Amino acid sequence: MLRTANIIGSGPNGLAAAVTLAQRGVAVTVYERNAALGGACSNAEVTLPGFHHDLGASVFPLGVSSPFYRSLPLAGHGLRWIHPSAPLAHPFDDGSALTLEHTLEATAAQLSARDGRAWRRLFSSAVRNWPWLVEDVTQPLLRLPSHPWVMAAFGAPGLLPAQLLAGALFEDERTKALFAGVAAHSVLPLSSVASAATGIVLSAAAQAGGWPVAGSAIPGIYGAQALSHAMASLLGVLGGRVVLNSEVGRLSDLPRADVTLLDTSVEALLRIAGQELTVGYRQRLQSFKRGPGIFKIDYALRRPIPWRAAACARAATVHLGGSLAEIAHAEQEAFYGSPSRPSGARPFVLLVQPSLFDPARAPAGRHTAWAYCHVPTGCNLDRTQAIEEQITRYAPGFAECVLGRRVSNAKGLEEWNPNLIGGDISGGAMTLGQLFFRPTASLYRTSNSRIYLCSSSTPPGGAVHGMCGHLAALAAWKDHGGSLMPSRQRDALPGFAGSGLESR
Repeated sequence: MLRTANIIGSGPNGLAAAVTLAQRGVAVTVYERNAALGGACSNAEVTLPGFHHDLGASVFPLGVSSPFYRSLPLAGHGLRWIHPSAPLAHPFDDGSALTLEHTLEATAAQLSARDGRAWRRLFSSAVRNWPWLVEDVTQPLLRLPSHPWVMAAFGAPGLLPAQLLAGALFEDERTKALFAGVAAHSVLPLSSVASAATGIVLSAAAQAGGWPVAGSAIPGIYGAQALSHAMASLLGVLGGRVVLNSEVGRLSDLPRADVTLLDTSVEALLRIAGQELTVGYRQRLQSFKRGPGIFKIDYALRRPIPWRAAACARAATVHLGGSLAEIAHAEQEAFYGSPSRPSGARPFVLLVQPSLFDPARAPAGRHTAWAYCHVPTGCNLDRTQAIEEQITRYAPGFAECVLGRRVSNAKGLEEWNPNLIGGDISGGAMTLGQLFFRPTASLYRTSNSRIYLCSSSTPPGGAVHGMCGHLAALAAWKDHGGSLMPSRQRDALPGFAGSGLESR
């Protein structure tokens, strides 16, 4: 029976693993290399004083719907989900925009009669059955689904390339582009098998649960940090500890525990625990493929972004990519292009403007925003001009809004968070094969029964939902004699008294 556990990394999955085990009476300690917890789910002043920027994750379509997060009393620990009036906007060169709305009917009503019918056919089952669908898509694919008919309705179109599905279903180029932009969150070429799955899941999430940003009821906690602090607070109530400023170079750096779970990259698993793993397992890990990186800019703004399409001000998330063809070209270049040669494609830009809906993130009357584009793995070329040309394309006068910016290329992102190898924020390419076997057919388990991987390099993969950590912890608990009956619950009060945060 498990009595003690070490967790390396305090990202969403590390904290999820810690809470899962602490709920079952395990004495858990989380070790975090940085001075602040949360990993890629954190917030800091990186441009100008008083401007609070999400350093990684910022919008949480699968966070608000996560079966694990929904089982926890996180509101009692300060977390607030803040929903924009529209989950997503996609502007076009003629000054118009399409939006994903909070209901299927409201989204379809913007489209032509033919496309509206096609949109309803594509999403009606996923939206109607969203609680059951999200339960299955956040589990390993190497299992029988709990709701096979729901998964069958999703799986048939989801296995198609997004470019093919959009072209076959929709007649209006604007509808095709709206779907393509959401599918591009897969960080795959839109010609890839199963790239449509991401477009279907995230569009259904918008129309069934929303794409919220995070906020905090606790003074001094901002944005994405609210989720990490809520999880750490709950962990403290359950008796767990988080030790900050504690970089782990090898397993022998840590006090002995029954199990160790690593919320790290595959590369860090090899570096930290390699001597404890078999040669055969280490060799299998070396075939795990990295996905594209990102180039990100954080902005401090003197006023809101002056969008030509007024609908863009209703959404926290704005996709800047023009047509399906443009987006497909950009994502092809990011996946297959050279990290040392500039791309000839206009980038597909994902932009988030959270302070429109959470004013606490900036001084009165000011705003924050960030934008990124996908780039080839390890690409350190400066994409500032290309990104800002895309923003200005849909928001003339944007340059006059900028008070300050912080630019992060792939190298800078990896230096801040070593899990982001080559700037890859998905924990490895989200190809179909690597969703089934992530990072190997053993999933969370390694060749050592005391060592588990619990990061986004395990199923279900990237995005903030905590399920990688939760499921890895359940695997460890079961392997070591624990029952998978529902965990014990404790009252969880707001605040950080007893949160267990420490620093070396």
